[in-house]
Amino acid sequence: MSVPMVTELEQTPFSRTLRASTKIVHEKANHSGYMNALLGGELNQAGYTQLAVQYYFIYQALEQATDKMAADPVGRGFVFDELRRMPKLRRDMAYLVGPDWEDTIRPIPATEAYLERIRATAAEWAGGYVAHHYTRYLGDIAGGQVIRRLLEKNYQLKDAGALFYHFEEIGSAPAFRDRYRAKLDSAPWDEAEQSRVIDETLVAFECNVAVFAALAEDMDQYRID
Repeated sequence: MSVPMVTELEQTPFSRTLRASTKIVHEKANHSGYMNALLGGELNQAGYTQLAVQYYFIYQALEQATDKMAADPVGRGFVFDELRRMPKLRRDMAYLVGPDWEDTIRPIPATEAYLERIRATAAEWAGGYVAHHYTRYLGDIAGGQVIRRLLEKNYQLKDAGALFYHFEEIGSAPAFRDRYRAKLDSAPWDEAEQSRVIDETLVAFECNVAVFAALAEDMDQYRID
């Protein structure tokens, strides 16, 4: 009797396959010109504020998708109220932009394209929701803490202005990431659906890269002399 062949996706936990499949574009995002300048301490606080403003709109769209996914049999497994960033982002906006922030901030075109992608996929398809959710939140919990320390060191932003990067509500970050990976591994997706999720995750990373690239075009005005 012949033994059925097992595909690579079936042999490897999906969380590991997803991470490996997105490694190159993840590095591309981390080493964009804008992020290199920010992490290198080359930009003033206003230069960081440009990114925080775009995150406000991105997370607004993501968390609207979260509200819709709360009733989805698969998507609801990835709804974590303790991750919600909007209350913190509103306080950050008030501090960084000023009391009239709601009337003055705008998404740049690259962010508008990102928002459209989130609305077309994350709000309508559980796999798309997970792709965009994974790309943003897990990155903020891990690598985003480097930015949190930078904001405190360079701009003295320990609380308001940097609250976006505070994740005390999740408890242990490594334990939370383990829980998240376990949910990815147990999601009821066949090989074709897993491939779709990977493809959408790559798109999500490219959306972030496009935002960083757009911010880099204007960052010279925010360089520290």
